[in-house]
Amino acid sequence: MTQAPPAWVTEVAQGIKTMKIRGAGRIARAAVKALRTTAEASEAKTIDDFVTELNLVAETLLRTRPTAVSLPNGIRYVMWRVLKTKNTASSVEDLKAYAINLANRFIENSKTAVKKIGEIGARRIKDGDTILTHCQSSAVEAIIKKAWNQGKKVQVYCTETRPRFQGRITARTLSRAGVPVTMIIDSAARYFMNEVDKVIVGSDAIAANGAVVNKIGTSLIALAAREARALFYVAAETYKFSPETILGGLIVIEERNPSEVISPGRLKAMRNVSIRNPSFDVTPAEYIDLIITEKGIIPPQGAVSILQEEYGWFIGGKIGYLT
Repeated sequence: MTQAPPAWVTEVAQGIKTMKIRGAGRIARAAVKALRTTAEASEAKTIDDFVTELNLVAETLLRTRPTAVSLPNGIRYVMWRVLKTKNTASSVEDLKAYAINLANRFIENSKTAVKKIGEIGARRIKDGDTILTHCQSSAVEAIIKKAWNQGKKVQVYCTETRPRFQGRITARTLSRAGVPVTMIIDSAARYFMNEVDKVIVGSDAIAANGAVVNKIGTSLIALAAREARALFYVAAETYKFSPETILGGLIVIEERNPSEVISPGRLKAMRNVSIRNPSFDVTPAEYIDLIITEKGIIPPQGAVSILQEEYGWFIGGKIGYLT
């Protein structure tokens, strides 16, 4: 058995790490597709060798983006079921087919979830609402576009979302759908908040206590919304809820390269200056009015119920996708 992942797996992992593949849903689907391709291409002759192949790919992908809970949850979805079935599988070919079917099911469910969130979330949007959003989220875009297509004349403030400018993607996507968009710099969010009826953001991870990990700057926007009495909604697929947090685990906040903030040459010219570049921050549950999932709308305090429903097998077990 090879001790290094195939080159295409390394390419996927690098794409996730460098944010060529971005967005929690896309990251999860890319990881699960990598497992599917591994199963399809596998020449393993035994069940143990096949599982070892999958484990190698899974471990390679798990090291890429520590904050993106969707990635390990996607891997868990496939790997936990494969490991649970390996001892009863009649042949390696049957286990390969099962792994491929699991991957296809997760990918399809992931895509369907966004559509369902759009339908559920649009019911909370009123005609004439002014909405502010931060960063880029397929679920948030789905809600706004669905509301617009229902004839609700909404307007959207969209932050640029520095330093990677993901908000520009949101602005482009919504504008192409016909939605009126005003793009603002991140630090102008409070300036415009009194005009805003609802803030809707996505999520990279949700803890058992209902706290939401999302793009850096989200917690400041939540504070401004609370001050202005604007409603604060989070749109998130259930695979973004973090099982580890039930057992007291902390969601790791990723810090990225300072070169995203300032070029190495300019930084070198600034004596005694260092750069911190966290990608995410944590918004406490008390600043969140509701969370919109594909299973329905819940208060942030209901996060633990989602975790018990989705990952009941995980409770009491060790942390990791092998549980």
